Amino acid sequence: QVQLVESGGGLVQAGGSLRLSCAASGSFFSANVMGWYRQASGKQRELVVVITSGGSTNYADSVKGRFTISRDNAKNTVYLQMNSLKPEDTAVYYCYCFSQALGRNYWGQGTQVTVSS
Repeated sequence: QVQLVESGGGLVQAGGSLRLSCAASGSFFSANVMGWYRQASGKQRELVVVITSGGSTNYADSVKGRFTISRDNAKNTVYLQMNSLKPEDTAVYYCYCFSQALGRNYWGQGTQVTVSS
C-alpha cells in the first residue's frame, strides 16, 4: 500500500514563507512524478508544481518565482518552499505522485495553508 505523508502547513502573514514536505512510502514503490496541487474553498483543485525523477519541473504561472520544488529520489520525498506568500495562496495543498510501475496516481490527505493579509 502506498502512503503519502504531508507536513508543514499552517498560518502565515502575507509576505512570509512556509515549507511543505511529503514522503511517499510503500513496498516496491518508486514515484516517477511528484508534486503539489491545491484547492481553495469553492474552487477546483489546481496544479501548483510537479517534478519528475529526472528533475524536470512544471510550475503554475501564479507561483513562478515564489515557490521552489525539490526532491530526494532516494527517500521518495518532495519539498515545496513557498516564499512571498499571498492571501490568494490560501488553500488545502495536496501532495501528488504518479507511479509508472503501478500505473496510477496517489494523493496525500492535504495540509491547510492560510495566508493572512
